[in-house]
Amino acid sequence: MKRAARKRSGENSWVRIENWFAAQGWQPLPFQRRAWQEQIQSRSGLIYVPTGSGKTYAAVFTTLARLLEIAAEGLQLLYITPLRALSRDVEKAIAKPCSDLGLDIRIETRTGDTKASLRRKQKQNLPHILITTPESFALLLSYPEAREQFRQTKMVVVDEWHELVGGKRGILLELGLARLRHYSPLVQTWALSATLADPESAAQLALGTLQKPVIINAEIDRAVYLRFLIPDQVDSFPWAGHLGLTMRDKLVADLDIGRSTLIFTNTRYQAEKWYQEILDARPEWAGLMALHHGSIDERSRNFVESGLKSGLIKLVVCTSSLDLGVDFPQVERVYQIGSPKGIARTIQRAGRAHHRIGESCEITCVPTHALELLEFAATRSAIEKGEVESRPRLQKPYDVLAQHLVSCAAGDGFMPAELFAEIKTATSYRDLTWQEFEWVLALVEHGGQNLSSYSEYHKIARDPAGRYRIVTPRLAHIHRMNIGTIHSDAQLKVKFLRGKSLGLIEEGFISRLKKGDRFVFAGRTLELFRVEDDTVLVRLSEKSSRAITKWPGSRLPISESLSEEIRQILTSEKKARQTSPELAAVGVILERQAQLSAVPESHQLLAETCRTREGYHLFLYPFDSRLVHEGLAPLLAYRFTRATRATFSLTVNDYGMELLSREVFPFEELLKPEIFSIENLADDILASLNISSMAKRQFRDIARITGLVNQNYPGRRHLARQLQASASLLFDVFQRYEPDNLLLRQAEREALDQFFEQSRLQRTLQRLGSAELIIRHIPHPFWISFVDGARIVAFDQ
Repeated sequence: MKRAARKRSGENSWVRIENWFAAQGWQPLPFQRRAWQEQIQSRSGLIYVPTGSGKTYAAVFTTLARLLEIAAEGLQLLYITPLRALSRDVEKAIAKPCSDLGLDIRIETRTGDTKASLRRKQKQNLPHILITTPESFALLLSYPEAREQFRQTKMVVVDEWHELVGGKRGILLELGLARLRHYSPLVQTWALSATLADPESAAQLALGTLQKPVIINAEIDRAVYLRFLIPDQVDSFPWAGHLGLTMRDKLVADLDIGRSTLIFTNTRYQAEKWYQEILDARPEWAGLMALHHGSIDERSRNFVESGLKSGLIKLVVCTSSLDLGVDFPQVERVYQIGSPKGIARTIQRAGRAHHRIGESCEITCVPTHALELLEFAATRSAIEKGEVESRPRLQKPYDVLAQHLVSCAAGDGFMPAELFAEIKTATSYRDLTWQEFEWVLALVEHGGQNLSSYSEYHKIARDPAGRYRIVTPRLAHIHRMNIGTIHSDAQLKVKFLRGKSLGLIEEGFISRLKKGDRFVFAGRTLELFRVEDDTVLVRLSEKSSRAITKWPGSRLPISESLSEEIRQILTSEKKARQTSPELAAVGVILERQAQLSAVPESHQLLAETCRTREGYHLFLYPFDSRLVHEGLAPLLAYRFTRATRATFSLTVNDYGMELLSREVFPFEELLKPEIFSIENLADDILASLNISSMAKRQFRDIARITGLVNQNYPGRRHLARQLQASASLLFDVFQRYEPDNLLLRQAEREALDQFFEQSRLQRTLQRLGSAELIIRHIPHPFWISFVDGARIVAFDQ
């Protein structure tokens, strides 16, 4: 009846929308109007505008206008966001105009936190607008009702697309969107993003191969400013470390508890440590400040986010858990402890301040060691030039494909030729061959070449009509419990004895503690009571502790674009010191380096040699990130030892590397352009690195995504060590009896890319091979010594 009354009023839906904007004191921006016009013309594309500019309303109001005019039933708009925390904000943002316009429709969220009763209701009947995550969308597609539920869908919106592009979560979503287009051929797809290096190709990933994307890039000037807290005496400032605690007093003095503030760190441990340090310095701020990171229980994170919005919480120490577009218009100031190691990450974090249309934003950078001032200067230079790094992209990962095949079989089934054609419309699988498809199909049908004797690997089978379907309801249930590609570390739940959950903690950290030991987690000092299965039971301790929880994982490497900018900064740093306070501050170190050796320009490679009590050293400075150097150092060592037998100890950091030989070694004689050749690169990498061991570790996640091993079962959950044991056994079987197994080849590629950025390593070698080589013999190590280096195992040939 309400819909009929609206139609009889004769008032155009777009007029009502314009009036609603006016009632808020707004008017639609040009990019929003253009998006609506393109959507009315049934086109798809990418809305690429700065954070806080109104992308959500640009994407959804065409659907609202249609619903104001037509009494449609079923799912009309599917809104996909990479973070569950974002779903709450999106639901509120859409519900507000719907309520004001009298639009009586269902708007619901579907994530892992959705109540079971609502999930059951949604299984039978989806709302008009559904906000969900890639994993929950994949889960919905795995039910037999999926075709009927999605056949009326008119629009799908993918928010924060830059967070998904090229990774396995994004690729699983690509396959899901291809399935959705099969069910609803006329559905429109719109991706939303604020930071992309190549919008055209990113849009093509979202839309698939059958559509040409429309790119909407608004002319909105949202300036990003970098401010710096510079140590009083740089020459006495720490020359190593990543915590930066020597800057505590300077940071605390700069803070204003009356202004809403976010302090970003790069790791969870660093966040815990800085939270404690600030609270120690300003105990009166207790109750006004909070801690937020991904291992803290979701209810606690929600409380912190609500406190930020309401103004009850003024200061939050956080990690990337608050990077993405959760709207906090109240936040006025943003700090970054240590270099964020990337241009896009800096822009994203700065954008949390003044998250409103057209307003500039500022981030205050706090160095943790001297050379980070160079990184900050390079970051500012790149942002001023409008540069942002591209993201490496996986191509046709077989594990994600295998999971998708089982999901399709668990849904309404599939015919192989039809599904193969559908999958190839997903951009990341456009080069998939029929032979590869058949191999993956055989793997999930009967375990492939080596596992056919084991019934648990017989997941799908043909019905009498030749359609593949899941074999049993139990297998379908277990599959749905394990859908997704997110890597899960060996983590245990942390709970108080009376049941309140605090979050997740690393299994290895807890294994080193005994009953009664105290540790700091989620900003509290806790006492270990006991460990039960996958749960750590604790109680609050009145005594303090300096043992702060640590999580697995390493520090972020410098991005390729930022590395290039650092090399450019070194070329022009003398001239830039007059206008760059951060370069002026680090100038004393650069001057000392120039006196002792040289400061390399962008077209040069600096090599330093010296002799100490440890032996004979070679220092190289490509300035190309720790991950690249971790591959480059053993590669060079291997090539050196083909000429002269030697044993090396290798050390790397983001700026350079050290090769140390106990015996005399002719570094200067062998350091020629050909040592950086890319000829036979793949063979030399395999010879210089323990690829098999790294691939075996990587295979655990591949096996889990494929479904060869499962983490979750009804009523129980396998721990990481159990998964690793099972995956290792499968890896050994494949390696012995099927060395050309596609999953093994994928594990090797991913290991090289994850641990050494193989494609980037090749570009580095090409650059170094043509660089002007500067060799200096120095009396003692200088530059390499003031930044943390990661020691690699000795290389012996």
